Amino acid sequence: MPTKRAGSTKSIDGSKDVDKYLAAVSEPARSTLNTIRATIRSAVPPEATEGISYGIPMFKYKGSLVWFAAFSKHCSFFPGSLAVIAAFKNELKDCQTSKGTIRFPVDKPLSTTLVRKLVKARIAENERKTMR
Repeated sequence: MPTKRAGSTKSIDGSKDVDKYLAAVSEPARSTLNTIRATIRSAVPPEATEGISYGIPMFKYKGSLVWFAAFSKHCSFFPGSLAVIAAFKNELKDCQTSKGTIRFPVDKPLSTTLVRKLVKARIAENERKTMR
């Protein structure tokens, strides 16, 4: 009888997979990512879903929306849009940014206000794309 491979089971919305990812992250990064996740959840429409993509947590709404992850020396938020990073460059001046990535200390999440703004900007982008 074949055995199930790890990662082959999925919950309806993928949140259990994200829970597993976060459980494996050490503190203080886990608390930081939980704050980011809760902020994203508060900003997305109810029909948005969570899951794992590229091995890290992500949200989908009318396409891929945003990703977030912990690394050994920092956490990252991936808005999935160079235009969004450019639009918020003044608010991101204290963060390290590179092509598609916003990095921040493991013990200092991005402000909830900024995360909400980034997520709302991505929602607007995805809605514009689906209207074409």
